[in-house]
Amino acid sequence: MPEKNPAFRPGLSPGDGAGAPPPPLFKALANPVRLQVLRWLREPEEHFPVERAIADPIEVGVCVSHIQEKLGLAQSTVSAYMASLQRAGLVRATRVGKWTHYKRDEARIAEFVAVLGHSL
Repeated sequence: MPEKNPAFRPGLSPGDGAGAPPPPLFKALANPVRLQVLRWLREPEEHFPVERAIADPIEVGVCVSHIQEKLGLAQSTVSAYMASLQRAGLVRATRVGKWTHYKRDEARIAEFVAVLGHSL
């Protein structure tokens, strides 16, 4: 059985821990740009140039260069945003040649939604 992401533990809330920072998941979701990227990745064929893709955006994910282009932000900023989403377990990264492709981790997202629904 795959290891569970600690951000998905039942009963965990952003304020748990004496002054500790919020879990990576809550921190990742707190940024509106990262939330927008997650929304775009839900339907990549509608939001990214499929005709320019070097890999199937549904199966493999969207190239980080296409995400950067759509956001209009520096490559380092986009990489930091995507790393935050990956640490939180919300996206998976796959290398295709020299490019990193990102895809939503739907199973982890569903698990988080279920835990959140039972915790609130």
